[in-house]
Amino acid sequence: MAYIVDFTNVSTVGLESSPVAEALAGLRANEARYFHNKYAHVFNVEDAEAAQPIIDYVHHILAAERDLVIASRPLQATEFVVDQVRWSYVFYESGLSINVLYTLADAGKRAVGFKLSDGMDVPAELADRFKFARQKSKLAGTIRGSFFVIKGEY
Repeated sequence: MAYIVDFTNVSTVGLESSPVAEALAGLRANEARYFHNKYAHVFNVEDAEAAQPIIDYVHHILAAERDLVIASRPLQATEFVVDQVRWSYVFYESGLSINVLYTLADAGKRAVGFKLSDGMDVPAELADRFKFARQKSKLAGTIRGSFFVIKGEY
């Protein structure tokens, strides 16, 4: 089931099983607001079962680039192209959000970003490998984030 993320009335739809559902919903709404303000893009997410190809794409990049396997269960995902950039997002039950920014032009930016919902611990698979910076958000509280640059072609 597709869900349009509303950043004015934050809802936990599809994220209810997360122990940090409200913070994760705020994080998801924060992303929706960013894309609305910057690109006038409507941020839609799908349940993990319907979005398995997106999840597989993100997991393939994580495994190929950094030998990473995320332990938490994916709840929702989305993928879209704006300004010649392919964006893929996966929201996990633990409160983790992973996005892949992949510029379609040969010389563009390509990176994987990690965002941790307010109140969640750093996942064990990321703890010793990444440093997380903090950012405040009215919708999501304190967001901790990190990233790495993609070297390969996907």
